[in-house]
Amino acid sequence: MIALGAKMAKADGIVTRDEVIAFKEVFKVPDGEMENVSRIFNLAKEDIVGYEAYANQLASLLNGNRKLLEDVLEGLFHIVMADGVFHPNEEQFLADVALCFAFTPTEFNYFKARHVGTVEVDPYEVLGIAPDIDDETLKHHYHKLMLENHPDRMIARGVPPEFVSLATKKVAAINAAYQELAKERRI
Repeated sequence: MIALGAKMAKADGIVTRDEVIAFKEVFKVPDGEMENVSRIFNLAKEDIVGYEAYANQLASLLNGNRKLLEDVLEGLFHIVMADGVFHPNEEQFLADVALCFAFTPTEFNYFKARHVGTVEVDPYEVLGIAPDIDDETLKHHYHKLMLENHPDRMIARGVPPEFVSLATKKVAAINAAYQELAKERRI
């Protein structure tokens, strides 16, 4: 994860201080290990070559656990957005990693919609649903997303504590998208 995060930070050509800080926020490192982690990070950030191998290895290590792989992808989005710019190379890097993690391009777009601040965010994309969904199914899907992404549930799943703050942001994006649709649909 260290090498993948470092290569993610380098995807746009430069590693900013904000990206390093974001990496440290996502991947909490014990004080005694900071020197080792820094050495690995600095070696990996030299270029982005080989990131697919790291992504495939991580997918294999996590044994296809989609929720944990989603958490890792969310962490990578946090790093990439730390400098406030979503560079096309960063988007390609994340899309490739998502494919290595066995997420579809459509699922990748859902992740992107939750993290990339655009002028107009489609609430359907944030929730990962089609606009023709009926109101009852929308409510059910919203409750399911809230349950799956609740920070307490993430802790119970064994997700590292550093991912809990990312879950809080994700829940806020899901909530805002649902509120927009509920208001629009008068439900």
